Amino acid sequence: MSKKEKIVPITSAATDKGQSLKTNIIVTEKQQKSNEQNTKNFEQGVLYTITMEELYDTAFPPKVPIVDGLIYNGTYLFVGAPKVGKSFFMAQLGYHVSMGISLWDYKVNQGSVLYLALEDDFSRLQKRLSKMFGMESTNNFYFATMSKSLNEGLEEQLSKFMKEHADTKLIMIDTLQKIREVGGDRYSYSSDYDIVTKLKQFSDKHNVCVLVVHHTRKLQSEDSFEMISGTNGLLGAADGAFIMQKKKRTDNNAVLDIVGRDQPDQKLTIEFDREHCVWNFKKAEIELWKEPVDKVLEVIAKFIEKQKRWQGTATELLNCLSEINMQPNKLTKKLNVSVEKLYIDYQVIYKSSRGHDGRMIYLEKLEN
Repeated sequence: MSKKEKIVPITSAATDKGQSLKTNIIVTEKQQKSNEQNTKNFEQGVLYTITMEELYDTAFPPKVPIVDGLIYNGTYLFVGAPKVGKSFFMAQLGYHVSMGISLWDYKVNQGSVLYLALEDDFSRLQKRLSKMFGMESTNNFYFATMSKSLNEGLEEQLSKFMKEHADTKLIMIDTLQKIREVGGDRYSYSSDYDIVTKLKQFSDKHNVCVLVVHHTRKLQSEDSFEMISGTNGLLGAADGAFIMQKKKRTDNNAVLDIVGRDQPDQKLTIEFDREHCVWNFKKAEIELWKEPVDKVLEVIAKFIEKQKRWQGTATELLNCLSEINMQPNKLTKKLNVSVEKLYIDYQVIYKSSRGHDGRMIYLEKLEN
């Protein structure tokens, strides 16, 4: 490894038994300087551009799901009427992520969780959690019942927490109203867009998921996402949203509508177990669309399954893979744009670097 490369730990999707697959992604000093220069240019009013060729020549770190197929890194809204069961869902989600236990049939990427339960106290949280999970506790699930607002220092509080707990995967804020800035135009589109943008900038910077609890408006709509209280600026700035609805407040069943940039739109029916205060999965109304198998990645994955670890040039790799017929530079670009798919679907780490002998490729199979 060259002196210009810095190791950044990344944790992959967990197994059903809660075992996380850990490895490293290389971030070069050149990439870091480029990011710093981009920020500096932006602040000075200079438009930073990149060509399509440069995009294909760059291997970006994979965006790993928090809950496979449901929640990814980024900022999401979790919206529902008061007393519909949002806080119980937050506690259930946080517990599963912190424990590394699959949520229903969805695999979980284990990590520490911070829950800002700003409408609760510790006594109520204790009673709720013990009723939900008994005495099976974890040291990776953190709670706070007070925080600063966004314009008073919340970002600094969260950044400090992330520094002390680098394995944090999920931060839940309950509710948006408790952290928003107070102002005369607080319900304007620009204000709503701005508050979620600040949270998104934080989640993107720290590679973490921020899930923000919010309320629906009283007026009904055929489009459930139009029921989000406030303006369209909230959903416009967010990476996605979850809308929890019941036909009647006394119903045990609820519909969970999900929309996002990194996951397919879904509609789940879930049922509340009043004895244990947890949500159980009943059905998914629309089956998830599965992307066709990529034959090139399939061949590479099978090769690395046997080799465990390999390094060399794209030409040397092609010499080992008789089933693949493509130019070496095209193979390198293919690998660059497939970092995330290799990582998540095949548990294969791909890295590349330039040296005196040209671009070198590194492939490694993660061990369960």
